Amino acid sequence: MTFSAVDTQFMRQALDLAEQALFLTSPNPRVGCVLVKDGRVIGQGHTQRAGQAHAEVMALRDAQHAGADVQGATAYVTLEPCSHQGRTGPCCDALIQAGIARVVVALQDPNPQVAGQGLARLQAAGLEVLTGVCAQQAHELNIGFFKRMTTGLPWVRLKIAASLDGQTALLNGVSQWITGEQARHDGHVWRARACAILTGIGTVLEDNPQLNVRAVATPRQPTLVVVDSRLETPPTAALFQPERPVWLYCAQPEAKHQAALSAKADIRQLPNPHGKVQLPDMLRDLGQRGINELHVEAGHKLNGSLLREGLVDELLIYMAPLLMGQGRGMSNLGPFEALSQAQALHFHSVTPVGADLRVLARFSK
Repeated sequence: MTFSAVDTQFMRQALDLAEQALFLTSPNPRVGCVLVKDGRVIGQGHTQRAGQAHAEVMALRDAQHAGADVQGATAYVTLEPCSHQGRTGPCCDALIQAGIARVVVALQDPNPQVAGQGLARLQAAGLEVLTGVCAQQAHELNIGFFKRMTTGLPWVRLKIAASLDGQTALLNGVSQWITGEQARHDGHVWRARACAILTGIGTVLEDNPQLNVRAVATPRQPTLVVVDSRLETPPTAALFQPERPVWLYCAQPEAKHQAALSAKADIRQLPNPHGKVQLPDMLRDLGQRGINELHVEAGHKLNGSLLREGLVDELLIYMAPLLMGQGRGMSNLGPFEALSQAQALHFHSVTPVGADLRVLARFSK
């Protein structure tokens, strides 16, 4: 289907607004709304924190504040207006009551509580409805929300900083810094957009990382998730920070740390038959807890486990123009005996970031 240049122009403005909510709305989707009348924007807004106003309501408030009459206006919304009563009221009803005449929507909401019902209610009230404008861009902005709503699982993004020959550290463990400052800054942007950051106990014990967002301003810190089979995380670890939730997944907890850690973290026991954490069950649990995008920064062992079990959706690789020789690789995947066993991906994007390259590669599922 083809859309008018005008509809595309205003939907792109709505997408720009939605992108402003990139670090804000979790676990809700990032949505933008632009109200247009007589070819002029009269109101705009994006979704606020969970439990606060959605994009459509923010745009209506903006128009009201400016003294604009929204009767007969067109609303451009990056996701289907909701039709259910949650922590906020139905946005489709707000648009109807305001006298909006036409609603242009990028994508239908995958949430089973909405899933076309908002569009149907708008049409039943006599509003003209058009869908599919800039749909791909809108989906990309909420890729984790769409996956969680359709599968119950988060979108898993595995981040790696590596040399051109695929090494993430020297054999002695030294890895700071393989990539440049601009790449590290960009990595914090990807951390900030995630609902949660995942690492393993090996990284915690070896590096004692904070694994928070520091290089960019953010209204909230992502939850930190640690795969810690025997519950060995030191209670004094740097990852424990004020107002940042920490979730520990274990298999066979050791009593010496359990009491102290229980006061600092949410601990869940999900063992597999080998005494490790059952990773698919952990992802299902994270989905049930509202995690849309899971950003993984771990060592080669956990990376390999996630890849072997087919739990990764995309690789986010910052590749430095270095040859490091023998070192620590990206994952302990393999060894394979035939090329047919290799895991195939496709390049979604390749972008220079400072002196390095950011490679986003996705699995076809």
